[in-house]
Amino acid sequence: MQNSWESLKQVEEAAKLCRDCKLCETRTNVVFSRGNSQAKLMIIGEGPGQKEDETGLPFVGKAGQLLDKILEAGQICKDEEVYICNVVKCRPPQNRVPTQDEADACRKYLLAQIDFLKPKLILLAGSTAVQHILKVKDPISRIRGKWFNYSSGAKVMPIFHPSYLLRNESREPGSPKWHMWQDIKEVRKTLSSLDA
Repeated sequence: MQNSWESLKQVEEAAKLCRDCKLCETRTNVVFSRGNSQAKLMIIGEGPGQKEDETGLPFVGKAGQLLDKILEAGQICKDEEVYICNVVKCRPPQNRVPTQDEADACRKYLLAQIDFLKPKLILLAGSTAVQHILKVKDPISRIRGKWFNYSSGAKVMPIFHPSYLLRNESREPGSPKWHMWQDIKEVRKTLSSLDA
């Protein structure tokens, strides 16, 4: 189905009215995005949690607060340099992983976001985002921190989901948090090279 959206705002309005899957029945808010729609860096997560459903903004709960800290530590400005969204725009009950049907129903919105934004870099936070964008089932631990080419021309990097980092406190070399720090440094370097 070809959509005739002419702007990101129109995509968001369509998403807010969407009833294409059962997640619409239990949502409080459609969670479309936050950040700068002109950003070169896009971060795609899995789906909204409770805090996100309440506020209508992605990554604002504990995992989102950690993501903000990680970006800040990597000297990436979350308000100016990043656009954040999810594979699905409505919260799955009990924060379960979205089903294939739910992700498929939302796919048109995500692809439109990528299309309008034309990001140069995309970070895929967690395995759900990796499976739906790169179409691979490799464990994050094996492919995180590596750049992949996406059909839009963007470079795509899988990263650990911040909620996974919350459950793994260690910062020792080789730990998930240590790896995330290496990945964010690489992202900052690559982002800076786009402006050079």
